[in-house]
Parts: sequence; C-alpha cells; structure tokens
Amino acid sequence: MSKVVLKAINVSKQYRLGQLGTGTISHDLNRWWHKARGKDDPYLQIGDTNDRSAKGGSDYVWSLKDINFEVKQGDVLGIIGKNGAGKSTLLKILSQVTSATTGKVKIRGRIAALLEVGTGFHPELTGRENIFLNGAILGMTKPEIASKFDEIVSFSGVEKYIDTPVKRYSSGMMVRLGFAVAAHLEPEILIIDEVLAVGDAEFQKKCMGKIKNVAGEGRTVLFVSHNMQAMSSICKTGILLKNGLIDEQSDITTCIKKYNGLFSESFIGTTSIKDRLNRAQSSGNVLFSNIQGFSKEKKTWDFRFDEEINFQCDCDVRDNSDGLLFYMALIDPLSNEVLTNIKLLVKENALNKGEKISFTITIPPKTLRIGQFLLYFAIGDAKQTRWYDVVDNNVNLPTLNITPVDMDPHSNSGKFSIPYKLTINN
Repeated sequence: MSKVVLKAINVSKQYRLGQLGTGTISHDLNRWWHKARGKDDPYLQIGDTNDRSAKGGSDYVWSLKDINFEVKQGDVLGIIGKNGAGKSTLLKILSQVTSATTGKVKIRGRIAALLEVGTGFHPELTGRENIFLNGAILGMTKPEIASKFDEIVSFSGVEKYIDTPVKRYSSGMMVRLGFAVAAHLEPEILIIDEVLAVGDAEFQKKCMGKIKNVAGEGRTVLFVSHNMQAMSSICKTGILLKNGLIDEQSDITTCIKKYNGLFSESFIGTTSIKDRLNRAQSSGNVLFSNIQGFSKEKKTWDFRFDEEINFQCDCDVRDNSDGLLFYMALIDPLSNEVLTNIKLLVKENALNKGEKISFTITIPPKTLRIGQFLLYFAIGDAKQTRWYDVVDNNVNLPTLNITPVDMDPHSNSGKFSIPYKLTINN
C-alpha cells in the first residue's frame, strides 16, 4: 500500500486587497489583543470568497479556503481551475514558498518546484552554478549533483550558455534549465505550474515524457495546466478549484468534464480587455463580448464526433472600423496549429461605433478528429491590415473536446481543413 507523502489539512490563505502585507499595525495590535484574551483572530471571521469577477464588500479575500486532500507516493495529481481559482497559491503553500493563514501541510520527502520562470535561480550565477545551488538546496552532495550534471545540461539544450549568468537567458531557456534541474535531481515530490507553456513544442513533448518517467519511478508529481489533453494523458487523479474552494476531487476525467462545465456560458467580459490588447497588439476597435459553443441540444464545449458543432460570436464595435474579418484556429497540446482554413469576411462594409454584431460558425458532424483542442479566435479589419481583438485559452476560453461514438476509429493527423458555414445573426 502506497504511503501518503503530502497532506493538506484545512489549508486557507487570506490576502488583504491592495496591500503587500496582511494588514496594518492597528490590525496586528487588534489580533494580539484578541489572542491575549484567548479569542480567535477577528480578521479570520471576515473576507470574501475568491471570485475575481465580482466586486466584494470586504478588504479581505480568501484565496483558498479549507483545502483538504492527500497525495500518495507515485501519484500524478492534476490541479485545474479557471484563472484566479487559487491554483498557484496552493502550489506556493505546498512548496513552502509562502505560508498558509490557517491549516497545515505535512510533507514526507524532498520537494522540487517549478512555479514561475526563474524559480530558485540566482540571476547573477551561471547556469552551471545554479544547478549545483539547486542540488544543495535539495540536500544533495556535490558528487551526487555532478553525476547528474551532464544529463541535466543535455536535456535542457542550453549547453552553449551553461557558463553564462542566467539573467541573460530568455524565458524559454530559463524554463528549459529549470525543468531539467527539477526533474533530474531526483526529488521525491515534483511540483510544476503552468510555466511549461513558455517552452516550445519540442521541449513540451520532452517534458511530458519526463513527467511520465518520473511517476514511473515511484516519485510524486503535482501538475497545474490549462492544457486538458496534457492533463488527461499524464495525470491519474485531479482536483478542481473554483473560487478558492475544492469543487471536485476524483479521477482526472471527471474533473476535466466538470472544469469544462464551468465554461458552459463563457462570457469574455471586460476584465481581460487590457491583457488581450497588450498580448496581441490589437487595436480594440471591435471586441468580442461573448463566444459560446453549442450543439443542437445545449450550450457546451464537449461534443460527440457525430454532433454538429457551433460557435456563436458576439462583438461590440467601439470605434468606426473598416469591416470585419474572422479567423479561428484549433491548437493541439504541443502548441501546433491543426485547423488551418477558417478565415472569412463577416462584414465588408464600414462598421459604426456602437454597432453590435453576432455571427455563428457551424462545423458539420464527423469533421473534427477526436481529441482535445485549445481554441484561438481573432477579428480584424476587412483588408487584413490589423487585428481588433484576439482571445484564446489564456483569457477565458475552455478546451474543445471531441469524444468518440461507439469506438469510432476516426483519427486524422497533422493539419487539416474542414467545411464550415457562416450565419449572420439578427
């Protein structure tokens, strides 16, 4: 019977909005006064749930609340949830980067964590020096680290720059070396955040294979990603976080289905406009206000292979513009674009400020291959000179899931084109 190597017991994390710390001197004195009289911390009795889309009535927010779970040796646990659900905060607590406000974490074994670009690296030290530094932090001797050194450098692919200070590395190079160090220095528990998305497709594929190997050696992996196909391929069990609470804790397939259910009505909203425009260098003349997947029966992002697939796009015209062009792509888990031909002119004539546009793209049944796909939608001017808006899974879109019917063997590979129909809605 596998032993429990990590256990979270009533873990909660509270933050004060707009503050670097947890409060002020007056708050600290108030806490001390209540403690001296044998009473509970008054600020633990208040605070809103971690819902980033709604304005709360308190300066305090629970990023996590009453998190309980355990992980056994050799498990590969996937932690999923929308942006802001508390995933990264949980990993930081488990990695002992930050402490919980209440509750505790019990750990048996060494932990290596890759939480963000540059985690655990000293920018002034070279790649070589940082490898030995990380190994020492994990409690390894210099000969033990040296025995793994060549393997780490080879896996990372940064041999040419191994004696260069890591502050001169690109984010991709930093992630390559960071993952190679974390995976090869043999920690009992490996914790990985979404940071792997920074790497290129070839390196992501290597990482997925290495994670599987690590789990096969009896070590434990905690993995956070928005890539549901990668999750389903390497994880056995899952935890779904919603607004800082555990919404589901079971096998990874069940968690993924429930995760996609959170997007049954996927409102793009205004909270992500700044991020969208900065990332895509878009003009913002026209913005998506809503993108919704639906079958003939219901709103959904999960489709059977024999179902018609529909995407309804609603747009707001914020400034006079030169027509409207729509582009859509499907992207596989290794960031390769696999759907190539959906680019169409929605409106050729000029658009007026304040106008609202709605259109639907329909894909016939038995067209897309079975699997999970990341989504990418973009709109631009009719002459294809600039983008107005771009949204993808990094904003607020779910994964598109195509499931088989009666073990249908349909399995296209590589890039493909599909038939589709455009409908302009009234």
